[in-house]
Formats: sequence, structure tokens, C-alpha cells
Amino acid sequence: MYDLIIIGAGPAGITAAVYAARKRLDILVIAENVGGQAALSGNIENYTGYQFISGPELALKFQEHLQAFDIRLNHPEQARSIKKQDRLIEIITDKEGYSSRSLIIATGARPRLLNVQGEKEFKNKGLTYCATCDGPFFRDKNVAIVGGGNSALDATLQMLKIASKIYIVNSASGLTADPVLIEKAGQSDKTEVFNQAQVKRIYGDSFVKGIEVAQGENTLDLKVEGVFVEIGWIANSDLAGIVKRNERKEIIIDHSNTTDVKGIFACGDVTDVAEKQIIVACGEGAKAALAVFKYLSTQ
Repeated sequence: MYDLIIIGAGPAGITAAVYAARKRLDILVIAENVGGQAALSGNIENYTGYQFISGPELALKFQEHLQAFDIRLNHPEQARSIKKQDRLIEIITDKEGYSSRSLIIATGARPRLLNVQGEKEFKNKGLTYCATCDGPFFRDKNVAIVGGGNSALDATLQMLKIASKIYIVNSASGLTADPVLIEKAGQSDKTEVFNQAQVKRIYGDSFVKGIEVAQGENTLDLKVEGVFVEIGWIANSDLAGIVKRNERKEIIIDHSNTTDVKGIFACGDVTDVAEKQIIVACGEGAKAALAVFKYLSTQ
């Protein structure tokens, strides 16, 4: 029996665990990985206290902070279901079952798929969803980055030092990333942007050799050896059917991170919080832990 179980160990989950540990709560953290999306980010220039730090470095800082407390971390372990009976919450994982007086869901989000021909066949064979992880494999090669938001432009900036040519395939009428990212990417003659364009097929043999792109009535054949899909994320809320979610399957929370089920809280990118940023996720994690402490103190 725990005071609090936290599912997820990204920026939100780790921050929640640190705040809860400082309140002397008996905690269990269940996570498939440690670091979450922060570990997949490139260069970070907007996290307070660090003028510049890489995503993996920041994720390591988070993990070191977590390890400074006596917090039980079950990793890797996947939560499968959540049930509530009376005042107790039961969590079933792929390994065991646990009970707690409260729960914080901080399971983050996963990459959105293109759902086009060749995507499944060439996953990890030239097609990837993480430029930070796989970018170095495409040194001096032509690559395509699908998307036009912050994730896509962040991937573009990472690949400028690695790839020989970068095609940005964007379905919108213009890039929607932060202006500073668009400006930096546009300063290089390596980049070429195709707006109002959609990938229709990914092809190759053992590895990716190119993509077919529809732009208006035209079909473009781009010879690339790497494809980076950066079109957003889907909330990892499948196990959270017990709580209310919106049409995007994000968990609906109030200003204190409370769900519609008493004793269950949520924070980070799995929720309907407007901005999906590392620093926002950390703040939401802190709020959730403080809300849990208040909830347990009044029961």
C-alpha cells in the first residue's frame, strides 16, 4: 500500500515524484522509460537555468534528481489498467499489481503516425520518429522531415550539421514553428520547404530510397535515404479509461491537476494542458504532487 503511485517518469512524473518525496509520502514510480520526450529533444534553449542544454543531458539531470531521494522506481514496467474500489486505487502492470491511496498519471504522449504506404515496412530502416536518436546515422545523406511545427524545425536544426540536403514536407500553408526556429532553418541553403504537401508513399529496398509527395496536382519524387516524421503526438491515455478525456484522448484536469475521479490526478502532455513544453510539464508535475498532498491530508 502506497500513499502515491506515479505512472510515467518524464519531466512531469519525475518532478511530481521529487515534490511528493519532499512531503515524505510513500511513493512508487512505474515507468517504461526514464526521461520521456525530454530525452528525445535536441538542443534546448528555453529551460530556465540553462541557457543551453541538450535533451538527453536534461533528462539525465532529472534522473539524478530523482535518485537523490529514496523513491522506488520500477523500470521498465508498463501499466496496463487502473481500477478504483472505495478509496483505494489499483494499478495492474505487465509484472504485478499495486494499491495506492492516490495516483498521478504522467504517461506523456507518443509520435503521431503518417499512416501511408511503406511506413511500417521502413520503420527503423530509414524512417524514424526521433532525429536526436537516429540523426547521426544519416551523415552526408539527403533526408526528408515531415511536419512544420516546433518538433519538425528542431529536427531540421539538428540535421543541418549532419545531412547534405533537407526537404521539409509540410501539410499546412506555412511553417507554424516558433519564428526563431524558422529563421535559423531558413539561413541554410541545405533546406527546401514544400508547403501544402503530403507524403503519399515511402519506398526503397532494404532501406528507404525516396518518398512520393503530393502537392496540389503535382506528384514529387524526392530521393532521400532518411525520413523523420515530426507531425505531433498522441496522448498515452489508453489505460486511463476510468477518467474523463477529450476528443484528442487527453485527460481533462482542473487548475489543480484533479481529474473527475477522486484521488486520481494527471499532469504533463497526457493532459489537456494547452502548451506541450518541458518546463510546463515540470510545473504541472509540481502542482499535481502538491494537490495530492492536500488531498491525502484531508482524507
